[in-house]
Amino acid sequence: GVETPNFTHESAKFGKDIYLGAFTYISQNVIIGNNVKIYPNVFIGDNVSIGSDTTIFAGAKIYSESQIGNNCTVHSGVIIGSDGFGFVPNEKGEYSKVPQIGNVIIEDHVDIGSATTIDRATLGSTIIREGVKLDNQIQIAHNVEIGAHTVIAAQAGIAGSVKIGKFCQIGGQVGIAGHLKIGNYVKIQAQSGVGRNLKDNAVVQGSPALPYSDYNKSYVHFKNLSKLAASINELEKKNNTK
Repeated sequence: GVETPNFTHESAKFGKDIYLGAFTYISQNVIIGNNVKIYPNVFIGDNVSIGSDTTIFAGAKIYSESQIGNNCTVHSGVIIGSDGFGFVPNEKGEYSKVPQIGNVIIEDHVDIGSATTIDRATLGSTIIREGVKLDNQIQIAHNVEIGAHTVIAAQAGIAGSVKIGKFCQIGGQVGIAGHLKIGNYVKIQAQSGVGRNLKDNAVVQGSPALPYSDYNKSYVHFKNLSKLAASINELEKKNNTK
């Protein structure tokens, strides 16, 4: 059913059996499929399309031109299609905004956790492929592409123009620097900082991220640093007494 009050532009098109919560705002030329549930206080901008059997929970904001597929779940506080972080310095060191005129495309069966933000592309599209699962509080920057069935845990940050392959697993608080390519079936452990391209099936950990086995070997030495330092100090004392 449709609750009131709400605002729906006369040009918006709705499928069958929708739920529209109170205080929702549906802009012009929006297209909404069948069996869609839109909970209260959701904003949907101009020319947005939402596929069938998708649920958008309370307070989500879908900016203009965004496309959301079928069977998606968008949790409360999600923002899709806000401007990417694009600024250029002038000769005075002041920053001018670069217009962000692309959009966001979210394919079918995507889940987006609460308070996650997905920026629109500068040009072209930011793309979230089929079956991607995003946890809460993730930042996806402009022109990122996330491959099918990849999962990303909370508080990760993906910088602009990163291309992530399919079936990847990315842990919480991971940071990935801009313009990198992450292969398919890659695993990135929590709190890792990725500053280089990763090939298919890579498993990395640490900041900067290292191959998982190398990180574990290095960590053994790291745990023994105090003992190593004490041994070196003892050797220096003995050498100085000679």
